[in-house]
Amino acid sequence: MTGARTGADPLRRETLLLFLLAGVQFTHIVDFMVLMPLGPQFMRRFAVSPAEFGLLVSAYTFGAAASALLAAFHVDRFDRKHAILTVYAGFVAATALCAAAPGFWTLLAARVVSGVFGGIAGAIVFTIVGDLVPDARRGRATGIVALGFPLSAIAGVPLGLALGSAFGWRAPFVAVAIVSALLWLALYRALPPLGAHRHGRADRAMARVRAVFGDANHRAAFALGSVLMFAGFLVIPFISPYMVGNVGLTEADLPWMYLAGGSATLLSSQWIGRLADRHGKTRVFRIVAVLSIAPLLITTHLPPVPVPVAIGASMLFMVLVSGRYVPALALINGAVAPPIRGAFLVFNSALQQLSTGLATLVAGAVLGHEGARITHYGTAGLLAVGATIFAIVLAGRVRIRPEEPAG
Repeated sequence: MTGARTGADPLRRETLLLFLLAGVQFTHIVDFMVLMPLGPQFMRRFAVSPAEFGLLVSAYTFGAAASALLAAFHVDRFDRKHAILTVYAGFVAATALCAAAPGFWTLLAARVVSGVFGGIAGAIVFTIVGDLVPDARRGRATGIVALGFPLSAIAGVPLGLALGSAFGWRAPFVAVAIVSALLWLALYRALPPLGAHRHGRADRAMARVRAVFGDANHRAAFALGSVLMFAGFLVIPFISPYMVGNVGLTEADLPWMYLAGGSATLLSSQWIGRLADRHGKTRVFRIVAVLSIAPLLITTHLPPVPVPVAIGASMLFMVLVSGRYVPALALINGAVAPPIRGAFLVFNSALQQLSTGLATLVAGAVLGHEGARITHYGTAGLLAVGATIFAIVLAGRVRIRPEEPAG
């Protein structure tokens, strides 16, 4: 009994820390995502086109990519706890700047600053997961941390929309800043020092970059993550404007759409993570990615339909399109050795953020509008399907690195 109890306590502590890290993911994903369902309101309020709205969305990702590229040279030199607390404090301040922005262009600049800190925070979160959790449980751990996405859809985005409707567009950013500050305090108290990775090589910055990019397995993992993000964000930022302008939903229906999709994803992400541990990350990724092609096509070609049908389509989209990230992230995380995991995952984050921003700009250039109606969304969907098929091929080139024995 005592031995079982002793073994259970570290697992409970691990789970608690994973949920705190999921909270970090939740806040920076909400900070990024809340603009997208507010798209119809922003396009109307600021009189901007889909391309200009796409620029506002992608500003966050380009800021995240630039800062991640710089941080990758140095992130493995620091204790993980010190790194996440420093970066997350910057994120709290930057989100408050978004709330204080007086207009479109100042908001655009503030979004860049938010991305600078939010993107690095997300990369360090998965670095900590890789350091704390062995590969045998990493699918489960990734599923827990990936809860940040469905929770943002269930709670963050609907509450953000409600706050935006009641108090104006600044209110969601104020709320995110407050919640993030409380999470910072919890991390400060609960997260142990994490500096074991510094006991390995003390490479100079360029040597570390060569170690990261000189490995073909690393390059394959980078390509997989980048292509997968590109595929998703050809479609994701414009779902709300399309649902309102083309399908017939009202802005009041959008919180229900995100609530339904996020609730389903909350359950499915855990299930997919466990399947990845049991049956293999690559195999499960490929199955979910193939299944995700259907909702990509359905969502981007959806005609005017009753609200329940539209919500059902968006639910299928969120479950499968977000679900494929769970085994993919676990696969990518396992492709690198601990001494350079931080640099690897920060570079990976930078490349994914660049892909996200590029996809949003490409989609914004492809799409047109006739009043509130979005045109050529189906073309963006077909591009997303092509990128998904490419990601399925790339997944076969990524190999999990055998874990070094402890001690």
